[in-house]
Amino acid sequence: MVRAVEAGYGAVRVLHGVSLEVREGETVALLGTNGNGKSTLIKCIMGMVAPAGGEIFLEREGRRVDLTRKSTEEIVSLGIALVPEGRRLFPKLSVEENLLLGAYRAQARAGIARNLAFCFEAFPVLRARRRQLAGSMSGGEQQMLAIARALMSSPQILLVDEPSVGLAPILVSRVIAKIKELKEQYQLTVLMAEQNFNQATKIADRGYIIVHGKIEFEGRDTRELRENELVKKYYLGV
Repeated sequence: MVRAVEAGYGAVRVLHGVSLEVREGETVALLGTNGNGKSTLIKCIMGMVAPAGGEIFLEREGRRVDLTRKSTEEIVSLGIALVPEGRRLFPKLSVEENLLLGAYRAQARAGIARNLAFCFEAFPVLRARRRQLAGSMSGGEQQMLAIARALMSSPQILLVDEPSVGLAPILVSRVIAKIKELKEQYQLTVLMAEQNFNQATKIADRGYIIVHGKIEFEGRDTRELRENELVKKYYLGV
């Protein structure tokens, strides 16, 4: 749950009273064009940017955990994983080494072999390239590796920041479809920040539109999103 969050960088305020909710088992899309605050909100949830105001909390088994008081490492330990914008891989390490680094949290270490086997099954190209340096892979392959690395932490909640950036349209479709497949297999809760409206709404249960750091619309389903005037203006060219 995100409630009335204010955040920015130095004197520059990016988020203005942002509130949203992601319920267990949902896929929620956070839609917005570049520069509207999607990545900043994701970083706030992960403890990478400290909010200037508002609340971010996780509700689990009747207990509320204040994420604004947790470090990024502690948030990961709660079962929240991030697929960052731009992949953020270790380019001079191999595919397998990048995956193993994803299993850093204590709760994931016992399942390394199982999770590694699952990632190789989900992304066969990673098995074939397991000894290859991550930096020498194509953009689509690197995005698959970034998703697989997040899964190595045995998450319950997956945050995906701009998975379509830098990818050809056919690869965007494949990556989005894979996120849906993995969400169902892993029974994940997913929050996806994305500017590609058509692809995001293929897998989202519902979504929010963020404009200039404010949530301007909440769609209870994808039909409501498609019929919204903001969507027609910014995404559908109407």
